[in-house]
Amino acid sequence: MDNDLILGIDGGGTKMIATLADRSGRILRTARGGGINPMDNPNWRREMDGQLASFIGEPRLKAVAAALPAYGEVAHLSERQREAISQAFPGVPQLVLNDVDAAHLGAFAGGPGILILSGTGSMAWARDTEGNSSRAGGWGDVIGDEGSAYWIGRATLSLVSQSLDGRAPPTALAEALFDHLHLDISDPVNALAGWVSGLASQRSGIAALSVLVDRVAQAGDAAAISLIESAADELARHFTAISHASGPDAPWTYAGGTFASSLLLAALERRIGRPPVPPRLPPIGGALWAAAQLLGWPLDEGWIGQIAATARRAAA
Repeated sequence: MDNDLILGIDGGGTKMIATLADRSGRILRTARGGGINPMDNPNWRREMDGQLASFIGEPRLKAVAAALPAYGEVAHLSERQREAISQAFPGVPQLVLNDVDAAHLGAFAGGPGILILSGTGSMAWARDTEGNSSRAGGWGDVIGDEGSAYWIGRATLSLVSQSLDGRAPPTALAEALFDHLHLDISDPVNALAGWVSGLASQRSGIAALSVLVDRVAQAGDAAAISLIESAADELARHFTAISHASGPDAPWTYAGGTFASSLLLAALERRIGRPPVPPRLPPIGGALWAAAQLLGWPLDEGWIGQIAATARRAAA
């Protein structure tokens, strides 16, 4: 039916976006909120339910695709995620998938290739011409997530503490960090440890420091540049580990807020040896793609273009 609607949900460690779209690809309504990663957010269900409340009971809603962090990685958490979506939209055809899987669907419009994700966490996802998927990374901040915003932020705190102690050379990152956080650098242990202990979400709060690192690196600080280069090294290892899954010349692209750093993207491109292709759709577009597939909608270039235009505005 022409008035049927689909709901796409794109969840992550730092934020969640839900969008309602029609058959033409127009996004009609958007809700956004905080992170919903069940690995580190005990309130993820309350946060997600709050953002979905305005869509519950929508009579024209015919399909839901929820791209959720950590889905498919830890069995008991994945079951709780499926249960949450089922309870919110009983009787509506639905698909729950990993958020990086959906980001890949959007980036390549369902086609083959390799996606390197660096946001709060990090992962690589590949899909071949037969639709088979493979992944590398995505182990979480305690075990892995190398090259992610959190990884950069955590390394920054370590480097700054070493620099202030005299265990590492001086870096402009130290003063920039304390200024950025409005902390007293004359009492550094108390100030910085107090800031960390007071974070409502340590993972997202520390991940946010990656923006500062990029700014200081852009100004030429050697230590900050080294952190960006090290992150690119780690992300390139993700690519190498998974490149066999799509073939040696498969296109690659990227997703995640850490790639707002042009330095990071350029450093990764140098390591891979060829430029990325532009993502066709942002991650929320991948969730909408999956929902539209549930209904068998024709996903032609016109639909992709309309979703791309409206989804990027909705995600901004």
